Amino acid sequence: MKPFLQEIADGVHAYVQPDGGWCLNNAGLLTSDGEAALVDTAATESRARALREAALRVGPPPRVIVNTHSHGDHTFGNCVFPEAVVVGHAGTRTEMEQVGLHLTTLWPEVCWGHIEVAPPTLTYETEVMLHVGTVRAEVRNMGTAHTVNDSVVWLPGERVLFTGDLVMSGVTPFFPMGSLSGSLTAIRSLRDLAPRTVVTGHGPVAGPEVLDEAEAYLLWVDDVARAGHADGLTPLELATKTDVTPWRHLLDPERLVPNLHRAYAELDGAAPGSPIDMTALFHEMVTYRGSAPVCRA
Repeated sequence: MKPFLQEIADGVHAYVQPDGGWCLNNAGLLTSDGEAALVDTAATESRARALREAALRVGPPPRVIVNTHSHGDHTFGNCVFPEAVVVGHAGTRTEMEQVGLHLTTLWPEVCWGHIEVAPPTLTYETEVMLHVGTVRAEVRNMGTAHTVNDSVVWLPGERVLFTGDLVMSGVTPFFPMGSLSGSLTAIRSLRDLAPRTVVTGHGPVAGPEVLDEAEAYLLWVDDVARAGHADGLTPLELATKTDVTPWRHLLDPERLVPNLHRAYAELDGAAPGSPIDMTALFHEMVTYRGSAPVCRA
């Protein structure tokens, strides 16, 4: 299924890339009074150019891009919008500069195209207000959750919430670079906003129930991790022994392995967001699956 724009409120669109698995992220498009802005971009040059074409069908070239976090599937496409000011948390800029194009090395078979790292040139620490015509967008730092510096974009007038990868729809949550406890805190804060429509980082547009499912998965991981940790199992051993039937409807179940690593780290007293070897965890996901995680970007 091809990517598509879905209008979810007046002047507000979700750009959805099915099926929402690895590197098939969502973006947001805000248009009002001859102005336009994006929430995130896409992973490859061709996918970012498709996003640009879709945006230009309904409005002018976006003058602002908000990056919800540093990961390449949400940011590599920044470079095909040269007229846009990129906005993000200060930590997002730092991470993008440090990590560069590392994501491309995990799936060398993907045609990434000509991409360049284009980090935020306008950064914030706690909250910044973006005005796109009559659409008011609150960009909020949610702390350490999916990463160490997640942002969400909240449209109070339309009650639309863009969560980035802090929440996913029909896709297994992923927080090894962030925090289990921080993810739970952030999700509960987002629920307090009482959104009507939730555009998650991956998967179909949803309602507020997607927050409940994310919380339920995280609490399940916490319970599983505590039991396995007490029994002396490694995260990979524990994942292999764990019945994931309740979550079989979620894409990319192999994410359980790195999620358990983060849960174990927190049980051992590590600070949320403390460094973790993602390359090693990628290889453990390969072992768990019996093959490499599938990236269709």
